[in-house]
Amino acid sequence: MKQRILLVTVFLLLLSLGAVQAQDKTVVQIFFPIAVDSPITEVLNGYAEAYMAEHPDVEIQWSFEGGYTDVKNRLLTVQEAGGDLPALAIMLATDIYDLVNAGAVQAWDGADEAYLADFTPTWLENSYYDSDGDGTGELYGLPFQRSTVLLYYNADLLSEAGLEAPANWADLAAAAQALTTDEREGILIPNSWPYWVFQPFAAGGGENIVSDSDTEVFFDTQASIDALQYWIDLYQTYGATPDGVQDNWGDAPGAFTDGAAAMIVHSSGSLRNILNNAGFTVGVMGVPGKDGGSYSVTGGGNMYLVEGIDDATAAAAWDFVQWLTAPEQTVDWSIQSGYYNTRDSGFELPAWTEYAAERPQVDEARAMLDSAVREFSVQSLADVRNVLHTQILAVLNGETDPATGMATAQTEADAILEIFR
Repeated sequence: MKQRILLVTVFLLLLSLGAVQAQDKTVVQIFFPIAVDSPITEVLNGYAEAYMAEHPDVEIQWSFEGGYTDVKNRLLTVQEAGGDLPALAIMLATDIYDLVNAGAVQAWDGADEAYLADFTPTWLENSYYDSDGDGTGELYGLPFQRSTVLLYYNADLLSEAGLEAPANWADLAAAAQALTTDEREGILIPNSWPYWVFQPFAAGGGENIVSDSDTEVFFDTQASIDALQYWIDLYQTYGATPDGVQDNWGDAPGAFTDGAAAMIVHSSGSLRNILNNAGFTVGVMGVPGKDGGSYSVTGGGNMYLVEGIDDATAAAAWDFVQWLTAPEQTVDWSIQSGYYNTRDSGFELPAWTEYAAERPQVDEARAMLDSAVREFSVQSLADVRNVLHTQILAVLNGETDPATGMATAQTEADAILEIFR
């Protein structure tokens, strides 16, 4: 009997020691959006396992939350309710002003110049809270899940029709019209979430919709009006795309690879799956400008450090982020997910050069960074963006004309931004 009691006591002691050891681990929970159709969860779980094998005192926990908006909403809800906060969250780079103003995130004070110097500069443009637009703001976002807008085209269909890749709006409309059949759309431009795909057209028309300032937008401009009129002309004049609002973001890549669309405007994050599934030569480029040139816009998510976590968790989170954003990982992440490698030195690694040799489209997509304009990001972003979206959708649905819609959007946006000026 005494022996049994002793064994039970030892067993309970071992359980207790195990519990203490488990409690001694620093938990780094990360809210993460799943924004593209690729094996992201498996890849990220593999990263966590690799890191934890080297750091047994840390436990990495991914919390997959749906889309970017879901991550932001959940973080703000947990924060307001006083719940258990994650250490990190991947949220839109453009949400920086709203997140900082809400006290939801804290600056990356540990990121020094040597570390930041290897990031492709384009990705850092939406990473600073810089209300003066002079480059002296604090760093709140670290580039990780980044993308651009691309024009994907079926190069085989263009070649069969005796056409070159479009060089301007007229070429794009003519090609879309020529490649339209009863079974195939000439071009799809998903615009149920319109600002992002609209930006390259506006920039290509002569002016981006936002400046470097966080309180100034350019909606009521000839460039924006012309870009909207061009979208309308694609279905009213050329019959080359579905009329009205195209609420088909998730379906467009599949329609392209299945042959139901000859061209699509979509995220570079879809490149991996498009290349995997297309039975034809895929061409990638920026959106042609009105009178020539090629235009794109940055997009995607940054890594944010959550406000309100303890120092030990923040330190562990920073160490993991440095590991995750090392060139070896960012290159692997790009290959596995389709998002961009954000570290310049990564492009020299054998893993990247071998991958790009097999799929030259990834380097062609990378070249679009040279013409990518700053993504739409201002104070009170959600409200200002909603103003723009409402008017674009009203124009596409025939409820107003481009000039009236953009004038209305400008007036309402200026009223929202006035308090920050």
